[in-house]
Amino acid sequence: MSTVGTNNVNDPRRPNKIVRYKPPASGTPSEDPTPDYMNLLGMIFSMCGLMMKLKWCAWVAVYCSFISFANSRTSEDTKQMLSSFMLSISAVVMSYLQNPQPMQPPW
Repeated sequence: MSTVGTNNVNDPRRPNKIVRYKPPASGTPSEDPTPDYMNLLGMIFSMCGLMMKLKWCAWVAVYCSFISFANSRTSEDTKQMLSSFMLSISAVVMSYLQNPQPMQPPW
């Protein structure tokens, strides 16, 4: 027999302790700053890869761009993210066009 509708004496739940979930307001400081930091790092590394012709900087820029894209929210600016990603891809392409040799380990 089902006792869904009846009040059970052994029920440990307390109705006066129930708090309804309220989503936090957007724009609060509790948002994760990781996509913004990774976007900035991606742009810095891609500029280093383009200007200094360092292949590892260009690959780190691609990695940072992927992390920024993966952690971003749908409400964020997609143009800035797309430009960062395209800048990092162009850094990789330009560094390999100028020197098509495989990347040397930095150590």
